[in-house]
Amino acid sequence: MIAGAVLVFASGALGFWGERTMHQAGTNVKPTQPTTAVVTGGPFRFTRNPLYLSVNLLYVGITLLANAVWPLLLLIPMLVVLHYGIVLREERYLEAKFGETYLNYKRRVRRWI
Repeated sequence: MIAGAVLVFASGALGFWGERTMHQAGTNVKPTQPTTAVVTGGPFRFTRNPLYLSVNLLYVGITLLANAVWPLLLLIPMLVVLHYGIVLREERYLEAKFGETYLNYKRRVRRWI
């Protein structure tokens, strides 16, 4: 229960920090809207995907709070879909839009942690 609560809290803090940082950089938070800047501050200094990481931490935290094991089995397919269906596609978009600026950022910062 404690681990679940810690993950839920950490998830909320990371998500809030990431969203706030994106707003300060003047770019859209919603992935369906165009990106206007490569954000490299805040949690983006440590991970290129703090908002997706936040959602996954929330999922695991709630699973632990619910004391359920079977939802953890669904985490693997969810991560595969997230990686191949969303993250890689977003990275291609950012590379095409921002070129060397994004590629330099990508070399400096890990995708997850």
